Amino acid sequence: MMIANPPGPYSPAFLTSGDGSFARGFVASACLSAVYGGASGLPAQADLKRMLRHGLQGGAALTAGSRAASALRYGDYSSALIAAAAGAATVLLIENLLRDAARPSKDGHHGQET
Repeated sequence: MMIANPPGPYSPAFLTSGDGSFARGFVASACLSAVYGGASGLPAQADLKRMLRHGLQGGAALTAGSRAASALRYGDYSSALIAAAAGAATVLLIENLLRDAARPSKDGHHGQET
């Protein structure tokens, strides 16, 4: 069912209508990361960084998914695709910026020039 006169994906009403999805995704993912991290007692700095990374990724993923679902509800398939792609790119960017020091990068150079 199409809704008449949907707000455009870049209209001020659409962009500023915060539905709290980022906060929900952040809290849920960070909590899961803390529980499944296996740390007992006070978390170490590496545990906090991992929880931050997972929280940011969860918030970005839930926000992108909410935006894509909203765009699909209005029949705006291009905006849904853009929201999903932006969400995936954001999750990858966060992973690269906040990667664990113990996990080497996949390129095999470990930050060294060749």
